[in-house]
Amino acid sequence: MKRLLLIISILIGLSFFMGKKEKPIEGLMVGNIAPNLKGASPNGDTLSLINLRGNFVLIDFWASWCRPCRYENKNLVETFKHFNNYVFPVKKTWIGRTKKVQGFKIFSVSLDARKDSWMKAIKDDQLTWPWHISDLKHWNSKLAAKYNIMTIPTNFLLDPKGKIIGKNLKGKELDMQLESLRYKTE
Repeated sequence: MKRLLLIISILIGLSFFMGKKEKPIEGLMVGNIAPNLKGASPNGDTLSLINLRGNFVLIDFWASWCRPCRYENKNLVETFKHFNNYVFPVKKTWIGRTKKVQGFKIFSVSLDARKDSWMKAIKDDQLTWPWHISDLKHWNSKLAAKYNIMTIPTNFLLDPKGKIIGKNLKGKELDMQLESLRYKTE
């Protein structure tokens, strides 16, 4: 009996050390875990990026006064419509089954200073996804500073664990990246 308990203890101890992986580093480079963003939505609710974990997410920094952003919004609307209900395989489980993730989300961060302009652009550009935040501080935005945003539009593509897997993917380039994820497993 003592021997059995000793063997079980050793196995549990070994599984603890062998199963321990290095925690990914938070940062802004591909391969890093994206820092969390938390801010006010147009209706005043507080939204947090971390609540979208488990999905492929595009963090999109933009503003209503930015012409290239407004042009890119047309592409994002089409990409969102196309990939929102996709089923992405993400990895094989230990028994050989493929784990799947439903859908693609966009988390929009506006560098607007005026709430009415921001809300009008969301409506006019038909940005139907519900994840929009802004601190309404223009280039003084703490949200943008957290990601070292110097130009817009700027975006970061995240995997379901919150790891950055792409940066500044626009138009067809974003679509091709998402399409490639449809057939990729770890």
